[in-house]
Amino acid sequence: MANLLETERLIIRSWIPERDAEQAFVIYNDLEVTHFLRKASRVTSVESQRQRLIEGIERSHQRNNGTGSWAIVEKETTTIVGTILLKQLPDKDGLPTQDYEVGWHLRRASWGKGYATEAGRVMLNYGFSVLNLPVIYAVVKPENHPSIRVTERLGMKLVGRTNKYYGIELLLFQLDALEEWKGNRGAVLNLRVGGQRSGVQRLINGVQRLVSEY
Repeated sequence: MANLLETERLIIRSWIPERDAEQAFVIYNDLEVTHFLRKASRVTSVESQRQRLIEGIERSHQRNNGTGSWAIVEKETTTIVGTILLKQLPDKDGLPTQDYEVGWHLRRASWGKGYATEAGRVMLNYGFSVLNLPVIYAVVKPENHPSIRVTERLGMKLVGRTNKYYGIELLLFQLDALEEWKGNRGAVLNLRVGGQRSGVQRLINGVQRLVSEY
């Protein structure tokens, strides 16, 4: 199991399909969770969820660029409370663009605890400090008010509406690296390598190895 990042309350780690499928199914079989996601996001069986996790890991391995989707684990209970992602935005035809988005999906029982903001903040820092991205976006359906509030708490700025991604109209938010470091949000970024906690520089040295393991 590869722990990528951690915060005060959360661990962000690679998915383990055989172990995590049932907990992931709780998230993606919930109509309220998937209401603002694409229809294909909902799964109807634990086995289909397991296969989806496997396929996601394979795609991340093929890209080998440090992006992907990770499990958000609550430290206190070791429960998977959601998904955090950092990946290339797809165009209207589903092809990857050179724009990167941060996103989050939380199980309903974990709504309202600030987990999306906490995980989103450390993932933004990872994108800026490790992947050296100059800007990171978030795309949100206009009626998805909870996610809009998360982007605001993350310090992301509303650019406007766009039809450039996913083939639908979305609100586009952005945060650039300079604004992120002005806010000093990097202070929560940590990584465990060989059981030892370290900071940004060790993360830069170790992240590609962790990603390639899966």
